[in-house]
Amino acid sequence: MTGPFSPDSAPVRLDRDGFCVIRNLLPANQIDAIDCSLDYDFAATPYCVGDFFGERTKRFGRLLTRAPATRALVMHDAILALAQSVLSPNCDRIALNLTQAVEIHPGALAQYPHRDHDLWPAIKGGHQFQVNVMWPLSPFTEANGATRFWPGSHRLTYDGDVSESAAIAATCEPGDALVWLGGTLHGAGANVSDDLRRGIIVSYCLGWLKPFELQWLVYPPEVARHFDPDLAALVGYAQHRPNLGNVEGRCPSYLLAGKRPDHVAAVDALRPDQADALRTYVQTQRGEG
Repeated sequence: MTGPFSPDSAPVRLDRDGFCVIRNLLPANQIDAIDCSLDYDFAATPYCVGDFFGERTKRFGRLLTRAPATRALVMHDAILALAQSVLSPNCDRIALNLTQAVEIHPGALAQYPHRDHDLWPAIKGGHQFQVNVMWPLSPFTEANGATRFWPGSHRLTYDGDVSESAAIAATCEPGDALVWLGGTLHGAGANVSDDLRRGIIVSYCLGWLKPFELQWLVYPPEVARHFDPDLAALVGYAQHRPNLGNVEGRCPSYLLAGKRPDHVAAVDALRPDQADALRTYVQTQRGEG
């Protein structure tokens, strides 16, 4: 991976290869500060159990409260715009799927090549389900396990070559953003160095999917009420029309109010086309058509 790619060119790269690196999207010192703020959590977290997550790897979520500065990663304007451009044609709103810190230790084996959208047992190919972003906290090199990608593997026409020779290691630096589609075949590389490899994954998905990290338990109302409204909506305190994800027939954002009534009226939340069809139907019944 060489050469600078701007947020403007990222959609073209994603469509062609299924992944891209956007260079220098944030100052390196801002990323360093986030990295330092997670030192305790990395030290306290045990190694993963199982070959997929990696038994020489540490992972943990709930980053918006563990390290509030990660909100700048989740809500980065260019990244959100990119995720929305990929996903919004197939949903009313996008949702936060995951925040996860990852630390790959020396001796870690290469991760099994996989597609993240296989979380959802649905037929793939019509559209994208997911956009992922890796924010490196330390340099990603081939030696320390930089994520490997199989270019073009998000396409239905991909020949299925999963050999190591077909993969590209996405080397990148703190401040860069490594972006890939949920349908792109990838996996962390083996760490054959003497250094740790740290990064933060922020993942977005179609708003009508169940997220990988169950956001409403990770960020219950007493936590989410302190988020900015846009962030609260992204983690799930907003309905996906029509009426998906409601609480008592209301948008779940009402749970974030200081005082909530015990009894509330259910309120329609329809897409414009549904609202138009319903309006016509009601007018006909009333003799207004």
